[in-house]
Amino acid sequence: MDLNQVGQTWPLVVYFLAVLALVGGMIGLSFVLGERRMGRVTGQPYESGMPPTGSARRNVDVRFYLVAMFFVIFDMESAFVFAWAVALRPAGWAGWTAMAVFIGLLGLILAWLWRAGALEWGGNNELQIPDYE
Repeated sequence: MDLNQVGQTWPLVVYFLAVLALVGGMIGLSFVLGERRMGRVTGQPYESGMPPTGSARRNVDVRFYLVAMFFVIFDMESAFVFAWAVALRPAGWAGWTAMAVFIGLLGLILAWLWRAGALEWGGNNELQIPDYE
């Protein structure tokens, strides 16, 4: 490593050491100034001002996870579509066609999920996945 590279990296080293000193000081001060009293409810979780009732280990309906997965999938779609819209001119017709195929596939997937009953919250609780055998 030559002397010029060392001269360019010293601000980064100083910043790193300052961050370490700040974090260490915060942790040290909280240890010195913090309370050490353990009460009956100190170890209990506190969520929005409501006392805990029952066990936190309970079964959650799988449909909540499905909705979360749908959100992630379609949220990522919006990120791809936004990036495509920003680069529309350089991408040309090839980019437009690729995005049309992408959105078309996601539309087909959404239609399949809808038909399979993955978006139904009432009535029959089982997914009706078609058998293609």
